[in-house]
Amino acid sequence: MKAVAYRASHPIDHADALIDVELPEPKATGRDLLVEVKAVSVNPVDTKIRKNVAPADGELKVIGWDAAGVVKAVGPDVTLFKPGDEVWYAGSLTRAGTNSELHLVDERIVGYKPKNLDFGKAAALPLTAITAWELLFERLGVSRALGGDKSAAGKSLLVIGAAGGVGSILVQLARQLTGLTIIATASRPDTAEWVKQLGAHHVIDHSKPLDEEIKRLGLPPVNYVAALNQTDKHFAAIAELIAPQGKLGLIDDPGQLDVSKLKRKSVSLHWEFMFTRAMFETDDMAQQHALLNDVSQLVDSGVLKTTLGERYGSINAANLKRAHALIESNRAKGKIVLEGF
Repeated sequence: MKAVAYRASHPIDHADALIDVELPEPKATGRDLLVEVKAVSVNPVDTKIRKNVAPADGELKVIGWDAAGVVKAVGPDVTLFKPGDEVWYAGSLTRAGTNSELHLVDERIVGYKPKNLDFGKAAALPLTAITAWELLFERLGVSRALGGDKSAAGKSLLVIGAAGGVGSILVQLARQLTGLTIIATASRPDTAEWVKQLGAHHVIDHSKPLDEEIKRLGLPPVNYVAALNQTDKHFAAIAELIAPQGKLGLIDDPGQLDVSKLKRKSVSLHWEFMFTRAMFETDDMAQQHALLNDVSQLVDSGVLKTTLGERYGSINAANLKRAHALIESNRAKGKIVLEGF
């Protein structure tokens, strides 16, 4: 089968940063699905793994953690799917990635693809939807209800880095399923307009001190903060702008944070890493199956829309290198999708 892989960690402009390869076809066992991959999208985790995780000498590493496709075969213990089902998922860091014609994935972290989306539009959503959903509803503990939860009235959510992949779905989830006032950060006119279209009530500039931006708009202290990037850069401002007994959730990899700055206000800090359930095969691993099905229904009912930003053509090394380069530039708007081999 065709796949895209690498033998050593290189900068993305290196000729062998990603290469086209041929690999043996995998076989489904246990609770695994063998999925014929129709489309993938690229996430910051792809670039981080490529740059920092080298395979053993002589081995190939296939990355990619978003896919939409069709189930080709199932393991003997599978109960949730059958061959021919159209599915979407984000996979596991502990297994080979989705940048291949055929891919093995545990059924417990797979959902049914939205019927109203083509494979490309669907592939844009799984990883970011799981991350945003878990961050908002499980880590920060915001209640959800279609049309807005009245218990959230008067409370606010600041989304730092709102125009990226996770932010683009987080803003939608918060606007459609909670009563929170959403403050999104963006630093360019096009990204500011993007997050407004997704449902942000206010947009502030993250190239400026965020606490001063909140004051400039005359907004009260923020109850919930979702820090999606550059948390260390913004941390002092977050400590100032967050409300007493507020909640801070983050997904990035800050160097060091002086969490003592949160003590005076009794602010709680929450990490979100959507691979945790799959990596550790937690007792509630199948929650991601249910979550993806919920998101699929919300897409099909028109409540949520795809966050696809650009289509980069077929799944090959050259196109994936272009996608990685854009992700690393921190100028991506929405998700980059590749389709077919």
